[in-house]
Amino acid sequence: MVRIRGRAALLLPILLLPLLAMAQQAPIGTQISIRLKSAVSTRSAKPADPVEAVVIAPIEANGRTVMAAGAVVRGSVERVSQSSAGGERAALLLRFTDIETGGARRAIMARVESVDNAREKVDDQGQINGILATETVGGRLDAGLSKLGEEYTGFADILSAAKNAVFQQASTDISYPPGVEMTLRLAEPLELPPGKAAASAPGARPFAGRGALPQLVEREPYQTMAQRPPEPSDITNLLLIGTEEALRRAFTEAGWSVAAGLNPLSKFETLRALAEDRGYSEAPVSVLLLDGKPPDLVFEKANNTFARRHHLRIWRRPGKFRGKPVWAVAATHDIGIDLSEAERTFIHRIDSQIDRERDKVVNDLLFTGRVEAFDLVERPAVPRQSQNATGDRLHTDGRIAILFLH
Repeated sequence: MVRIRGRAALLLPILLLPLLAMAQQAPIGTQISIRLKSAVSTRSAKPADPVEAVVIAPIEANGRTVMAAGAVVRGSVERVSQSSAGGERAALLLRFTDIETGGARRAIMARVESVDNAREKVDDQGQINGILATETVGGRLDAGLSKLGEEYTGFADILSAAKNAVFQQASTDISYPPGVEMTLRLAEPLELPPGKAAASAPGARPFAGRGALPQLVEREPYQTMAQRPPEPSDITNLLLIGTEEALRRAFTEAGWSVAAGLNPLSKFETLRALAEDRGYSEAPVSVLLLDGKPPDLVFEKANNTFARRHHLRIWRRPGKFRGKPVWAVAATHDIGIDLSEAERTFIHRIDSQIDRERDKVVNDLLFTGRVEAFDLVERPAVPRQSQNATGDRLHTDGRIAILFLH
């Protein structure tokens, strides 16, 4: 009996392996990328107000997809407070409690880990903390004028009146309209049904006859050049196949905006956005050249600060692929801003891990359902480490994403 019981104990884990393999779990700490469907603001929100969002990228756990994009996440406002003149920051705490996909709802416990391209900070408890007026460019100007007024009252008053005529006071509220994107982090494991992840969002099949893709990629230049001074800059990381109409439609549906041209009016609006510490969704970008040509299209995705944004430049390439136009894309994520003494202007600093921005664009376009085929192709000639024209380091696995749009 002892031998049989011991042998059964040894066999039991082996017999259970197929069942365990079928089970899926998203462990504590799993990240979930969402896009708000409802607005939320410290000006009007109250505890228990509902909040709804949609998952915009596949949920990954232990190196595999456990849930497809398209799931709906619901929660509520747990805590909210407004900013005050006495130096209290606005604060917003959201709690997400259930997720629905394929008609099935499951309980979750998730907190906000980060708000994409936001000026606000998120603490370890998931609370979003607002900015103070004294931290804005406008606030620092006011402080400087106040100090100047101690010696030159009349002159400081004139400058203050001029400043107030041009720039508005920065808002210190936390206000997110529908479309703002966040990353959630699971605070408890999420048990999922066995089997494949639910395909609740449109996907894309691999390219048929993908053997032709390396030849397409090989003939394309991979690095852009800055216009002034002419130095090597961003690396292309996507190729889009489709008409210009298809490109515009896909990016619009993915929540991207067309950037304004670089001109005196857009430069002035950029200055206002900086001084007022707010977003500018059509902010211009610097000119980069590919094969000596400026981009044909520029798209960006921003939130409530000019300092952070997703943006990409697109060039129409010679020839066609399977009867459709070919477009090269250089996509980067601005994560901060500096003053360039050499160029006497503000310049953005980018996330050096440029593959993250490639993957962001891919997920955004896949989510629209406008992608017919998608693939990743190796580029041995692309350096894994380099830098752009403003000195930012660039790190990549060298692969380029190819998407066929319809």
